[in-house]
Amino acid sequence: MLKPLLQGLTLMAAATTTLQAAPRDLIIDTDPGADDVVALFLAMASPDELNIRAITTVAGNVRLDKTSRNARLAREWAGREDIPVYAGAGRPLVRTPIYAAEVHGEEGLTGVQVHAPQKPLAQGNAVQYLVDTLGSAQPHSITLAMLGPQTNLALALIQRPEIAQGIKEVVVMGGAHFNGGNITPAAEFNLYADPHAAEVVLASGVQLTYLPLDVTHKLLTSEARLKQLAAVNNQASKRVVDILNAYITHDMDLYGMPGGPVHDASVIAYLLKPELFSGRRIHMVIDSREGPTFGQTIADWYGVLKQPANVMWVEEGDAQGFFDLLSARLARLQ
Repeated sequence: MLKPLLQGLTLMAAATTTLQAAPRDLIIDTDPGADDVVALFLAMASPDELNIRAITTVAGNVRLDKTSRNARLAREWAGREDIPVYAGAGRPLVRTPIYAAEVHGEEGLTGVQVHAPQKPLAQGNAVQYLVDTLGSAQPHSITLAMLGPQTNLALALIQRPEIAQGIKEVVVMGGAHFNGGNITPAAEFNLYADPHAAEVVLASGVQLTYLPLDVTHKLLTSEARLKQLAAVNNQASKRVVDILNAYITHDMDLYGMPGGPVHDASVIAYLLKPELFSGRRIHMVIDSREGPTFGQTIADWYGVLKQPANVMWVEEGDAQGFFDLLSARLARLQ
């Protein structure tokens, strides 16, 4: 009796390990952007943990045609042309479109040469892709990494609210509380670019995690960390270093910081190694009223409003651990 029992326990343990090791189904919604490209490299170099179902693009840092081209370039550079790229919303739900060319350059990427990628966009629209994919998914099975304005997901939820059931978690790079904003004194760019979309996603009841400027401004480059990335010594690491060297100067000059943040890559790092980060579940609201606080995320960190928590707000991160992870994963690419 003992031998069959031990064999059964061994099989159960192996099955549990297999389940735990299954990669997370992921859709990356993005507006590349320099830091978006670094995030895409990090995700595409991590197939054991992340099964990237698709990349969906949105207007944000630059116009939709350029964000869609840059997403396809990142895919080409990483050797992951198996991943479909769908173009989505070309403007916010309500507000006038804004862009961030002064940070990311007119093409959305500085420090590297851009060209027309070989492989085209996938047929169809990103919003319809989200509706179809999330609508047919197993309950709570697909994670969305939101690296830009949340317009695509908001449009999908407006069209079919029930697709929220297919979502496991939405992890957002966006918002600011302790840090203050980066496009206005109160607002972070992704929220300011489409606060109405962020309100739709927040109201949907999906599990939400926010990585705001509060944490991304703690994950800063340094001369030593850029040398660490360069030491990987492949095409991917060279592109990342070239992109970052051009990109980080804006924030270093603006804030007087010793290094620059790599905002969007923090979302992928959080999905790969959540132990590098800490925060707490809080109640958050988004200000979409016209005026000086337009686009602000009001984070009730101390619970003074006595309202139910609706987001996980990440506030701390291990900067060296982040760059160690990025270096290790870039080494897997060409």
